[in-house]
Amino acid sequence: MSEYIHKSHNVTVLLYHLVFPAKYRRAIFDDTVEKEFRDVCLAIEQRYEIKFLEIGTDRDHIHLLVQSVPRYSVTKLVTIIKSLTAREIFKRCPQVKKQLWGGELWTDGYFASTVGRHGNEGTVKSYVQGQGQQEYKVLHRDDQLELF
Repeated sequence: MSEYIHKSHNVTVLLYHLVFPAKYRRAIFDDTVEKEFRDVCLAIEQRYEIKFLEIGTDRDHIHLLVQSVPRYSVTKLVTIIKSLTAREIFKRCPQVKKQLWGGELWTDGYFASTVGRHGNEGTVKSYVQGQGQQEYKVLHRDDQLELF
């Protein structure tokens, strides 16, 4: 669940819906890769001011519902997530590198959309879950409110 982020001189709730297609639209996200991807994303949360509210896959692309701070532009956010996940997935799941002929994990492009906190967050979650022709699988969802 998104929350207000309080800094010294501002309060923000910046939510983004991001979609990253795998290179060549290959269906590389099996159970092992999905688990590793989720683990990498949760590790990114520990180091950067990025909160993954939902992580989902449709076998050939990833959907993310992400909360961040104004310091990170959308491009910076995408660069951080794509570069760290690619490096770690290739390290932890060498079969993926073989499936992609030793190349890149992600296509050069991505989809990014801002999400309003009131009324639209649930709408985007429903939209993300209804995408694709294959079964959508939620890998991570953060519905727990933190006390402090």
